[in-house]
Amino acid sequence: MPSPHSAHSAAHRTKDTPHGAAPDGRHPRTAAATPVRTCTVFAGLSALLLVAVALAWSPLMSFDRAVVDSLHDSAVAEPTFTQVNRVLTDWVWDPWTMRLLAAAAFVWLWLRGERVLGVWVAVTTAVGAVLQQGVKALVGRERPQWPDPVDSAHYAAFPSGHAMTAVVTCGLLLWLCRRRGATGRTWAWCVAAAGVSAAGVGFTRLYLGVHWPSDVVGGWLLGVCVVALAVASYRRVALSRGH
Repeated sequence: MPSPHSAHSAAHRTKDTPHGAAPDGRHPRTAAATPVRTCTVFAGLSALLLVAVALAWSPLMSFDRAVVDSLHDSAVAEPTFTQVNRVLTDWVWDPWTMRLLAAAAFVWLWLRGERVLGVWVAVTTAVGAVLQQGVKALVGRERPQWPDPVDSAHYAAFPSGHAMTAVVTCGLLLWLCRRRGATGRTWAWCVAAAGVSAAGVGFTRLYLGVHWPSDVVGGWLLGVCVVALAVASYRRVALSRGH
């Protein structure tokens, strides 16, 4: 049985913890610092990769070509495994599947009365989609071309929309899980599911020959930027509202 002193201490901590604090009890301003740094780092990496792709940097182009050539040979030789990848990329990890998950999170939050957070998730998802299409239009990179394609895709190649959408959605869901107090084994399973989804969809896009490796990496990097910015800005809004 806890002592009266420990109970009083716990109550005191609960009372003194701001409503808008991070799940680990940090003040919103302190908690927002890490996402801001993350966004800055990944934005810089995204910019470097974008410049390398736009300038057709030879070492990167050679690497991209070598990887997709090898995977395409395997895709042509293994039709059953190729079909599995098509199902995964078109149904399990399709951007619209990811957006439906984000929409479900929005509805859940709205019904729970956490409407600002729900709107934040919806707006972040929309911003990610707009940013993705904007960068595609800006860079205008051609997709790999094959005499014997195993799949097809639309729009420009960089960044991979599948990869970016998966990271944005999974990142937002991880954030919500953390806010709800997910720890230990539950948190480990959540992180594993998100990691498998992000890595898995990236692999399917490469294996099916519709993206270059740098497209997938670009999608991952931009996705992290969007989520980190969303988390940091939400925490700052919580602070400014005095919660």
